[in-house]
Amino acid sequence: MSRGMKLGLFLAVVLAGIAGLVMAGRAKKRNAATEVRLEKVARHDLVSAVTASGKIDAKTKVDISADITGRIIRIGVKEGDLVTKGQFLLQIDPSQYEAGVARAQGLVASAQASAVQARANRDQAERAMTRAGAMAKSGGNLISPEAVEQAQTALAVADANLRATQAQLDQARAGLREAQDQLSKTRLISPMAGRVVRLAVEEGEVAVPGTFSRETGLLMTIADLSVILAKVQVDETDVVRLAVGDSVEVAIDAFPDSAFVGRVSKISNSAQLTPTQTSGGSTDRAVDFDVEITLTNPPREIRPDLSCTARIVTDTRKNALSIPIIALTVRDHQPVPNESAAAGAAPPVSAAAAKRDTLAKRKSDREGVFVVRDGIATFRPVKVGIAGDEYFEVAEGVREGETIVAGTYQAIRDLKDGAKVKAAAEAPKGAEVKKS
Repeated sequence: MSRGMKLGLFLAVVLAGIAGLVMAGRAKKRNAATEVRLEKVARHDLVSAVTASGKIDAKTKVDISADITGRIIRIGVKEGDLVTKGQFLLQIDPSQYEAGVARAQGLVASAQASAVQARANRDQAERAMTRAGAMAKSGGNLISPEAVEQAQTALAVADANLRATQAQLDQARAGLREAQDQLSKTRLISPMAGRVVRLAVEEGEVAVPGTFSRETGLLMTIADLSVILAKVQVDETDVVRLAVGDSVEVAIDAFPDSAFVGRVSKISNSAQLTPTQTSGGSTDRAVDFDVEITLTNPPREIRPDLSCTARIVTDTRKNALSIPIIALTVRDHQPVPNESAAAGAAPPVSAAAAKRDTLAKRKSDREGVFVVRDGIATFRPVKVGIAGDEYFEVAEGVREGETIVAGTYQAIRDLKDGAKVKAAAEAPKGAEVKKS
């Protein structure tokens, strides 16, 4: 055998050996057990809750606005002051409105004098008509028909003049009432007891009516802080789980070391549509509902517009059979053995057909967990109930004491039905809890 043939044979043997080792390694890797975190199905106390953010507000508050135009000459309160109902708040320069009242009073006096004169003329015309009528009835040609007619006309004119002057007097009195009302609006008093939570003006500024803008005419805001609300916005997917009277824990950013309790007092029936920016750059609309929570014992230092976060308890379960949230996974529909794809490229389908296929696929997806027995993980569908912070209530599918795969998220996502598994080292505390 030549030297070249010997070298070739040697290389062939080496390559065959390497191929055998690679195939053995792959087979060993295929048969290796996946490291997972295992947990027993057990019972826990569960609390289902909805979390939402918002702000603090007073149940009752009043915006004090100007109804007239004028320069502010005196402010009787400061922001943060407590006020009582009827207490003086602010004075607008009354000079022009006092002049308006004086002018209206003069018009009333003039109209009253005209009315008195018109009434006297009417009375005189009425007496003249009475005399003319008496003489006409007595006969003897004591008065001519023309004179009687003139007396009737004079009475009618005097009566019309009296009605006109009376109308002018009524108009003058109405003008006086209007002028007095305008003058009264220069002095503002508190319509309720509470605290001045906002003072938007200073002495010397000009107050104007907020005809076109509420902020333009706003002078100050008074709030009754005896009843405090947390106003939050809840997503449309969660609002259906809420009910008036639900217990709530409210965290206020300004009081980081305290938590306050309350109850849901109002759930809006109409949504607030808020534009949101999607990752693709398009604009979507988030659908949120306003929810009001009445705090049971708010702090004395609380004030409106403080940021808060509410945790609304929607349901509780005592000693409920539970599985970790991370353990619940979804597996797609698996084709039956006789299913096969058509040869070649798939024929085109319509959009409606594609949508039907997607919906059908979603219906075929099943939620479940991987139950471990003798080192083999078997997917088993389960039916879950309420969700707590870390556990799902499980209604059916597993029994207490059974071992299930409870992590990691990556391991559960990639795990196949019938795969070999083994217990991994305990994961560090604070590991992420996710639903695969």
